[in-house]
Amino acid sequence: MSEPNPGRKPNRLIHEKSPYLLQHAWNPVDWYPWGDEAFEKSRREGKPIFLSIGYSTCHWCHVMEHESFEDDSVAALLNRWFVPVKVDREERPDVDRLYMTSMQAMGMGGGWPLNVFLTPKLEPFYGGTYFPKDSGAGRPGLMEILPRVHEVWTRQRGDVETQGARVFQAIAAAAAERGGAGVAARTEAARRAQREALFEGCAQALERGFDRRNGGFGAAPKFPSVANLDFLARYWSRDPDRRAPALEMARRQLDAMQAGGIHDQIGGGFHRYSTDAEWLVPHFEKMLYDQAQLAWAYLDAYQIAREPGPAADPARAAAYAATARGILAYVARDLTAPEGGFLSAEDADSEGEEGKFYVWTPSEIARALGDDAALFQYAYGVTPQGNFEHGTSILYRRHPDAEAAKRFGVAPEAAAERLARDREKLLAVRARRVRPHLDDKVITAWNGLMISAFARAARVFEDPALAERATRAASFVWRNLRDPRTGELHRRFRDGEAAGAGQLDDYAYLALGYMDLYGATYDAAWLERAVDLMQQALDRFWDERDGGFFESPAGDPHVAVRMKDEFDGAELAGNSIAAWVLESLAALLDREPWRLKAERMLDMYAARLANQPLAMPQMLVAMDLAQSPPRHLVIAGDPAAADTRALVSEFDRRFLPRDVLLVVPGGEPRRRLSKLVPFTAALAPRDHHATAFVCVNYACRLPVTDPAAFAAQLATPGQ
Repeated sequence: MSEPNPGRKPNRLIHEKSPYLLQHAWNPVDWYPWGDEAFEKSRREGKPIFLSIGYSTCHWCHVMEHESFEDDSVAALLNRWFVPVKVDREERPDVDRLYMTSMQAMGMGGGWPLNVFLTPKLEPFYGGTYFPKDSGAGRPGLMEILPRVHEVWTRQRGDVETQGARVFQAIAAAAAERGGAGVAARTEAARRAQREALFEGCAQALERGFDRRNGGFGAAPKFPSVANLDFLARYWSRDPDRRAPALEMARRQLDAMQAGGIHDQIGGGFHRYSTDAEWLVPHFEKMLYDQAQLAWAYLDAYQIAREPGPAADPARAAAYAATARGILAYVARDLTAPEGGFLSAEDADSEGEEGKFYVWTPSEIARALGDDAALFQYAYGVTPQGNFEHGTSILYRRHPDAEAAKRFGVAPEAAAERLARDREKLLAVRARRVRPHLDDKVITAWNGLMISAFARAARVFEDPALAERATRAASFVWRNLRDPRTGELHRRFRDGEAAGAGQLDDYAYLALGYMDLYGATYDAAWLERAVDLMQQALDRFWDERDGGFFESPAGDPHVAVRMKDEFDGAELAGNSIAAWVLESLAALLDREPWRLKAERMLDMYAARLANQPLAMPQMLVAMDLAQSPPRHLVIAGDPAAADTRALVSEFDRRFLPRDVLLVVPGGEPRRRLSKLVPFTAALAPRDHHATAFVCVNYACRLPVTDPAAFAAQLATPGQ
């Protein structure tokens, strides 16, 4: 929050919970939150709305606030001629999505901060992203823009209002046109062929864009784009011998990121993106959703690399496991509320400078490490001239352990141990610095992703403590962000208050998290809750006319067009995750109505993506799941017993992305599970030994009690 000037009074945002809105609460701008009070003032006084959208850890949002929104001359113009409205995009992704799409449709770009001028009917007519206070370097400034917009509004209001109405009309028409375009009844063979063409098209597009020198795709800036990695791993797994290059592309990016400055080398976790092609200089924000998705990617890569076979790579497996554990340790340490929920993000800036918290000088390293300083500086690329601003260095793995050991004449194991101790020492030193701003709101959707990541890690690493961490967060969200009377989810929780209507991603991501938590605990309550959330999503977001899910709920008069996301970016489209959850639960629970909805949804997106499959790799992951006949994996036995755990471990150690394992215990838990999955009622241990059943397309193979026999069945393709 900005420090108030002497005598300055707060604006209306002082009563909000959003950290982003509170950062602007002492601006001289007469900000309103998004809502009826602002809209009524706009209509009553005939003034356009100046809508400014951002989030609390957005660097350029901070810059614009300091340059313009804290400036009395800018505030005077905004307050005189406009109704200024602030929106936190993380609390209102529906508002952000609508006006971002509007700006892109008008050819005005997109990004944050997003600044849009609206008519009193909330229709956009002009805008852009970051505006400086004064014009310069080819970029118009607010002191020039505001008088121009005011003049145009005063003299040509009718034309402006017509233009604004046309923008929404065009967006609605485009959405309607795409809704069912190209979707027609087709044979199963035609459907499979269409999807296979999308898979091949996406893989070829990724290969064309692959940076063979630095890893990743495209040029700077480079985002982790985990959806690409998820797709490549699953594409490879269908035909590992022929598609080995797909796996190598994914591994090359994972290797480069974990060695680069985008990876917090001493604190764990990843920054938001790299400003260069080499993954060296990051934009230093750390977002919860990135940590969750990157944990997925490194866990998948670890499972693949540790398995015997052509893809085995023990050194890589160890590195991927360490990176995944580092992500989880960072989130547990720095992004977890005492009550268990996961917090949203950490800023890029501290003490007014981007990255200051994370970078080092040689003298700082020397003071902290003493005789070990030279080894550490060599290994992590710390030089007198630095690689960042003011002669500072971003830590990255300039030389691996073996090279550092050879250079300093020590054994590789000794070098690794010394560097590990050095990282701990530097982490303790860094903890005494001024930390970046922490956005401490709990977003339901992002918690779903992080619950999923901790639960998957609990399985893969066979670590009950990670499952407990996931369970605490899952219980917190269920208790605090869900209305028990209606089943409705709220978007966010902060400072004791749950607020905001849940969006599609809140329901879909949380359902995914609860499904994965079932896989880590085998507590049927989490599977029940995943089913409940998916039914709620169908009731609230399903598009009966065209299929698929709207991303926002119905009934908000201030959101003119309910949209369906068509891009898997840093945040995955709600429809991509919803498609996977719906398809998975339909097969697991043998719910034919859900399966038919999933097929209709995937057909719709297959038509939309025909010419641009790379837009939604995560949707293709859902299509890949649908291409497989259902394979039910069931182990009947006490989940805590050694013989059951031995069978479960055979599943957990393998990369089996299309399978879900059910564990059937005895007593009441057995009855509870059988209500959801009736066929499990007939499956019981044989001769008092935990027993595994592998059923493909509803036909079961012989039950086995020996882990090696179960492993052999798992290795046999289901398709």
